[in-house]
Amino acid sequence: MTTPKRILGIDPGTNVLGFAIIDADKKGVKVIEIGVVTFSHISTDNHTVKLRYIFEQVQDIIRLHLPQEMAIEAPFFGKNVQAMLKLGRAQGVAIAAGMVNHLVITEYMPKKIKSAVTGNGNASKEQVAGMLENILHTKFSEKYFDATDALATALCHWYQSSSPGLAGKKSYTGWKGFLKDNPKRGK
Repeated sequence: MTTPKRILGIDPGTNVLGFAIIDADKKGVKVIEIGVVTFSHISTDNHTVKLRYIFEQVQDIIRLHLPQEMAIEAPFFGKNVQAMLKLGRAQGVAIAAGMVNHLVITEYMPKKIKSAVTGNGNASKEQVAGMLENILHTKFSEKYFDATDALATALCHWYQSSSPGLAGKKSYTGWKGFLKDNPKRGK
């Protein structure tokens, strides 16, 4: 009998950090906890105070739930350079919290996460949350999409890590690209 893999999903943020803990194995996925940590009460004048708080809160989540792996959403590219810098720092300290606790850490682009959960890399946050409810047969009362984004990140990681035969295989966006690389597979 195999022990389920415990995965921590993180949607990093400078005002709200989403997190989710799942246990996953061949039998299915069980949501252990889903939630958010807010930082709005911390003065934005000193960003390092917020970063320390993010680090401490992620460490607390890790120590409480003892995951083996962490999946974290990569910052998306935006036009506001200062916002991107702050988000990258928040992600970095969350990763550091995982590193000091010896977690295996994997980063996923937002489109990869959305595609893994909904089949559409451009899905809205509402669509991701709705699909998670369908997949996991659970109604999420969480008012923050950051929490369901973290859950989607953890689920994406489970899908990727539980299908080792798919690792390293090329993905295609259409039939033409597939046939170009595999001409004998078409009729």
